[in-house]
Amino acid sequence: MREDGLVIREIKETEYGLLDDFLYEAIFIPEGVSPPDRSIIKKPELQVYVENFGQYKDDRCLVAEMGGKVVGAVWTRIMNDYGHVDAQTPSLAISLYREYRGCGIGTELMRQILLLLKEDGYKKVSLSVQKANYAVKLYVKTGFEIVEENEEEYIMVKCLDD
Repeated sequence: MREDGLVIREIKETEYGLLDDFLYEAIFIPEGVSPPDRSIIKKPELQVYVENFGQYKDDRCLVAEMGGKVVGAVWTRIMNDYGHVDAQTPSLAISLYREYRGCGIGTELMRQILLLLKEDGYKKVSLSVQKANYAVKLYVKTGFEIVEENEEEYIMVKCLDD
């Protein structure tokens, strides 16, 4: 536990429903753009991140808890999502409630999930991120490298052998 009371731990099965909240929070909303309706997370291309979570051997999730409240999550699974690179590489999603951003919680979640994935024998992890998203800095800081890009987003990979 950090001195600010932050605890990083594995998600409990009873908390899987929170991944819907964090999936919605993970949607990048550029400055001056209205947030989409919450129903957007029901689209099949977003449901791949959370549907039946915990039922597949590659599903991993850590949560950040402060004062007994889950305030963030980082989760991975092997799925055909925006950041998919191959069938052996889990894709990563990370999200914090807005009021908890910028406090180092995301960095700690990333550090812990990368250690967990390495311990579990994965060689790398991937993600997709909008180029304008401030989280790009976090990903670069934690060792992710751009392997592909299009007009709007980067696909980034972190090798876990280093």
